[in-house]
Amino acid sequence: MGQVTFVDETTTGRRETGPRLEIPEERLTVRELIRRRMPREADRERALRAFAGNGLILLVGDRQPTGLDEEIAVSADTEVTFLRLIPLVGG
Repeated sequence: MGQVTFVDETTTGRRETGPRLEIPEERLTVRELIRRRMPREADRERALRAFAGNGLILLVGDRQPTGLDEEIAVSADTEVTFLRLIPLVGG
């Protein structure tokens, strides 16, 4: 069992610590991490689309998973950063 701390961050430097959740599994897919972080269906769908379209990057510790079905190891104190990419103005 591990505890996951979620952090929301943007490329503009805004960083906000989100919820801390108990995760009983030792491994989860990226899709499942997003599901647990975003309990509302609309938010979850938006996050899944953003991840698939490179508008959202997940950082799990020092790793960057690249696929929704990629499995992530969860340990005692795993930090998962949701890095939302902000498009450049005018370009």
